[in-house]
Amino acid sequence: MENPAPWRKSSFSGPGETNDCVEVAAAGGGIRIRESDTPADILTTTPGRLGTFIRAIKAGALDHLGR
Repeated sequence: MENPAPWRKSSFSGPGETNDCVEVAAAGGGIRIRESDTPADILTTTPGRLGTFIRAIKAGALDHLGR
């Protein structure tokens, strides 16, 4: 397996290791996503599918799921 790029966290999470956040890393042609407080649980997707998901969130298409 190819070594993934280093994990990157959102600039909105603040400095230091104690701020839990979503982290992403490139791996081959995919994108790996994890929650920093549970780093062993990793989701893998493609850039296109992640882009579609982010656009849906920004458009409010998934707002009904939080209710």
